[in-house]
Amino acid sequence: MAERRIRVLIAKPGLDGHDRGAKVVARALRDAGMEVIYTGLRQTPEMIAEAALQEDVDVVGLSILSGAHMALVPRILELLRQNGQDHVKVFVGGIIPDEDAPRLLEMGVHAVYGPGTLTDDIVKDIRQAVLGTEAGE
Repeated sequence: MAERRIRVLIAKPGLDGHDRGAKVVARALRDAGMEVIYTGLRQTPEMIAEAALQEDVDVVGLSILSGAHMALVPRILELLRQNGQDHVKVFVGGIIPDEDAPRLLEMGVHAVYGPGTLTDDIVKDIRQAVLGTEAGE
């Protein structure tokens, strides 16, 4: 039986207009066989949660460079829970201060990535989180 395709929503919450990193990650996930939906720039938490619900995703990847992660991420997590999507894994990438990463993980974020993270590591982590397997197993 073929492995099911992981569905990933890549989103850019807030007013940050820089999306190159999000697009690089989206491409790497597609190349790894995942189905990727990219929301585009300047999404509200409500727009992201609604898209995650409508697209029936396994993963939400948030790219945040604006410094607003401690306001945006908790709201997105709350909305996902309200939508009954507790199973959706949330990954955050961008400019996240070291002291904020543990707090995000405590809130329910699965992993936090900074600049320079290898896309192979992100692919492996998503597969592990969703399927419980390592990449290539």
